[in-house]
Amino acid sequence: MENFAVILPLILYLILMLGIAWYVTRRASKHNFMEDYFIGGRSLGGFVLGMTLIATFVSASSFIGGPGVAYSTGLSWVLLSMIQVPTAFLTLGVLGKKFAIIARRIQAVTVTDYLYARYKSKTVVLLASISLLVFFIAMMVAQFIGGGVLFQNITGYSYVIGLILFGIVVVVYTTVGGFKAVAITDTIQAMVMVAATITILVAVINKGGGLPNLVENISAANPAMVDPEATPKPQILSYWILVGLGLLGLPQTSVRCMSFKNTKALHSSMIIGTIVVGFLMLGMHLTGFLSAGILEGTPATSDNVIPMVVLQELPSFWAGLFLAGPLAAVMSTVSSLLILASAAIIKDLLGRFSPKQREAKQLRKISLLATGLIGLIAFAFAIEPPDLIVWINLFAMGGLEAAFFWPTVLGLFWKRANKEGVIASMIGGIGTYLLLGGLGVSIQGINNVVFGLLASLLFFIIGTYLGKRPDAETTELFFG
Repeated sequence: MENFAVILPLILYLILMLGIAWYVTRRASKHNFMEDYFIGGRSLGGFVLGMTLIATFVSASSFIGGPGVAYSTGLSWVLLSMIQVPTAFLTLGVLGKKFAIIARRIQAVTVTDYLYARYKSKTVVLLASISLLVFFIAMMVAQFIGGGVLFQNITGYSYVIGLILFGIVVVVYTTVGGFKAVAITDTIQAMVMVAATITILVAVINKGGGLPNLVENISAANPAMVDPEATPKPQILSYWILVGLGLLGLPQTSVRCMSFKNTKALHSSMIIGTIVVGFLMLGMHLTGFLSAGILEGTPATSDNVIPMVVLQELPSFWAGLFLAGPLAAVMSTVSSLLILASAAIIKDLLGRFSPKQREAKQLRKISLLATGLIGLIAFAFAIEPPDLIVWINLFAMGGLEAAFFWPTVLGLFWKRANKEGVIASMIGGIGTYLLLGGLGVSIQGINNVVFGLLASLLFFIIGTYLGKRPDAETTELFFG
């Protein structure tokens, strides 16, 4: 009966998500399926845009993996997590307006649409689509694992049952409802994340007798835990790239720049997104750090820290309510990745490489099938989970940045950029990133994405100057 009290709020929440997908599908436009399904008809307002951007970025690693690392590392990791605060401001501020103008001008609904129009190369489309699919599936696996582990530890039911329960829901509502359903559910999920963060943080502080008392006890047991400089400076600087500046290269966030309806929505979403992500990052990572002062027993892995705190400190119903928070983070991230992965197959690969023109009704069926299939592949990989989901997530994030950062940014702001530069950049950036990771190379704790991005930029410049200048039509389209 106690387990049922934990799982009841979650079941009601999952039913709500399915209901939203059904409602959005009933109201969806039948005239422009591709634009409506993949970017919501370019109609998002400021609040929804800000919340969907944050919900996409805040994932299982933010609720489970990251706080678990803060539990073992200390205050320095809490401060490190705050690098992510300007996510919305940076992405929408740098890319937002120009990306939206260009996307409307060329009728782009995916980042790869933009890359094709800018560089006019099917090789670029192929490299971009394959990179996106590989790293997106890795990211989705990390999300599924995080949700399944949390479900198992809090409810007592098996990992696989949890995986099946929320896995089916997120694949179904994304497949059926498309981008608009994802955006609306993301908004609700972001609010659920805020409520869950407040719930667990207040519970930990109350248990520890107040914030000053908790910090004092942690410091007495291990002074290094409260040292904000315990993490090496080179590692901190590299994380400014990975989870700060490098976010401009993530397709799942940059595609949001195509979906807002006007400049007012863009500006308000920058403010809303910055406030919300700042609160979530600080709240959850501070919870992980403060948990070192209250946990009874040693967690088996970092990923078990938050589940142990929830079980020890929250009544059954409130534990179930909290469970909806990280699962909201999981589902919002997975749903966004699913939509883009489906677009990579349908719009980018099938649309560019298949000579056959398909009717809207046929495209709808293929899109639904592709979305569901990709979700099932990620689900299958998650059945046998490894530990430390935060590192899986960061690995996939680094790979996407090595592939997309310079082609996206320089395509908007450098007239000379051409297809030769992009092809060299993608191959050189991803190759360097994977090679260093595969060899286990670590230079003063610097994340390998820094070297991947540097190699990507170097190859981009060399390839660009060895290749031809873009034609006058492309230059006028993007810079006229």
